[in-house]
Amino acid sequence: MTTTGMKATDMAPEEAWFKSSHSSGSEGNCIEAAYLPTAVGVRDSKDVTGPALVFPRSSWNCFVAGVRAGEFEADTRS
Repeated sequence: MTTTGMKATDMAPEEAWFKSSHSSGSEGNCIEAAYLPTAVGVRDSKDVTGPALVFPRSSWNCFVAGVRAGEFEADTRS
């Protein structure tokens, strides 16, 4: 992961950013991602002109695979 100091809007056009299909958007705790030429940008949906994090595509793909496999499920034990 890197931070470039660039505004998310300078990194990718607005139409390139997307939210997860699992995001209802009503809680206000969403991130948006954009596929860049060699990486993936991630930004806070509440601050679309703010900075974005940049992940190598290989790291992003591992993260998404982990989410799909349930590796990040919340521990609901009391």
